[in-house]
Amino acid sequence: MPEPRVLSTMMDFPLTLTALLRQGRDVHGESEVWTATGDGAPRHTTFTGVAERAARLAGALRRLGVGEGDRVGTVAWNTQEHLEAYLAVPAMGAVLHTLNIRLFPEQLVYIADHAEDRVLVVEASLVPVLAPVLPRMSTVRAVLVVDGPDGPADTAPLEGGHAEVLRYADALDAEEPEFAWAEPDERAAAAMCYTSGTTGNPKGVVYSHRSVFLHSMMVCSGEVLALSARDRVLPIVPMFHANSWGMPHAAWLSGADLALPDRFLQPEPLARFIAQTRPTVSGAVPTVWNDLARHAETRPGVDLSSLRQIACGGAAVPRALIERYDRLGVRLDQAWGMTETSPIAALATPPKGVPESEQLDWRSKTGRVVAGVECRVTDDEGRVLPRDGETVGQFEVRGPWVTASYYRVDDPEKFSPDGWLRTGDVGTLDERGFMHISDRAKDVVKSGGEWISSVELENELMAHPDVVEAAVVGVPDPRWDERPLACVVLREGVEGDPAALRDFLAPRVAKWWLPERFTFIPEVPRTSVGKFDKKVLRQRYAEQALEVHTLDAAPRG
Repeated sequence: MPEPRVLSTMMDFPLTLTALLRQGRDVHGESEVWTATGDGAPRHTTFTGVAERAARLAGALRRLGVGEGDRVGTVAWNTQEHLEAYLAVPAMGAVLHTLNIRLFPEQLVYIADHAEDRVLVVEASLVPVLAPVLPRMSTVRAVLVVDGPDGPADTAPLEGGHAEVLRYADALDAEEPEFAWAEPDERAAAAMCYTSGTTGNPKGVVYSHRSVFLHSMMVCSGEVLALSARDRVLPIVPMFHANSWGMPHAAWLSGADLALPDRFLQPEPLARFIAQTRPTVSGAVPTVWNDLARHAETRPGVDLSSLRQIACGGAAVPRALIERYDRLGVRLDQAWGMTETSPIAALATPPKGVPESEQLDWRSKTGRVVAGVECRVTDDEGRVLPRDGETVGQFEVRGPWVTASYYRVDDPEKFSPDGWLRTGDVGTLDERGFMHISDRAKDVVKSGGEWISSVELENELMAHPDVVEAAVVGVPDPRWDERPLACVVLREGVEGDPAALRDFLAPRVAKWWLPERFTFIPEVPRTSVGKFDKKVLRQRYAEQALEVHTLDAAPRG
């Protein structure tokens, strides 16, 4: 007879945001939360204070009829009040839905209705964003308005419609600083985010309590951000975008202080906030770090030395930007992920034993797959390709914080027959788990039957000292089907010289990759989450709305 199956003796302890809330409240109550106010001193409280206000918020939401599984939307920057909602809503058994305020109005209405948001929490500075669309949000029954740092919010633009409007402070004052928190199933919904929806409507990703808890532990791990109670985390990436890359939850779990920048994300107030709060870890898209580096290099006295590690993602990170922060004495690591992966799935930390002279080569890759995520590359027929660092294919991933579907939307093309998420990114994977993304599948320039990586061309262009940013798109070509168009943003006072830029590229890329077409633009258009919006550039080219400088064709071979 077969041996009986041996069961473990371990407790079946649920991984929930209720447990995460208790951890920060009961173990790290003295840890601090700072919120920027612009010109003045930051607002300050402790984890104990946040937990008490989260309990009051849960009581207020319950009084408004919010129950298990109901969706509560937020229209908010990175602030103490948004953190309170991050904790209170899932821990009371409801579902947090962070609305991306940078979406088009029609998309905001769509996702609020699609998610069936019942209550919204909106900050004073964002009332003008919500007011025009609130009457069209059919499921919203109440709005809690957070006052601004300068005084009471103007609620008048929100009033007179179908939704009850209350002041956040008044609603919390009417409740007790304790709440009978729910003990939800760890697989129940805790939060939801919608993709940026650059084509078609945004799609919803619903995170479970279990997935958020496990993702938080991964972020705290030594191979990722190595967070502890001795750290202070500055999440610059918005809390309405993929849970701010999991940093608020991870900081709460580990007891790391939080420095929340509110809406003050421009280089000068951000540098001032860093000087005031002295964070050790931060995360943001390349544009933010580019602007802050330029500010630090041109303003005497800007001090970024408190930062021991920066996570940079949301778009390909130019090698030149990593080198720039090395010169500033700050380590910048490239991270990769998607809304669908919670989002962190890879981080570019060099493997052990790599000589100092080769460290930058590894840090310039997309990232090494983090523990908990599995990755593979496949060809157009779905065949798994070798992990040799050379064979190019589409990346597919799976793991406990990777979505297996979209909320109330069927999209079978995004998932393989055996359940892996198709990321839409193209590149190579090596035997040590390092991903190197050469492009988005939709952004590869297909020239004469060969692929040109727009990302690699952009990175090489941005290594030029006069180039602030560059985006490369494929445009129609009568001979080669497509050729690269380089859209370049130059530093102030510099005249555009296409021939000089191509000469600069010549020793860095294959000859047939060299663009014949250049255009100089004041800024690169961006999506709602800060990525280059290349469809806008293609459209402008098609409409002849760009001044294009054309050089002689580069030789093939």
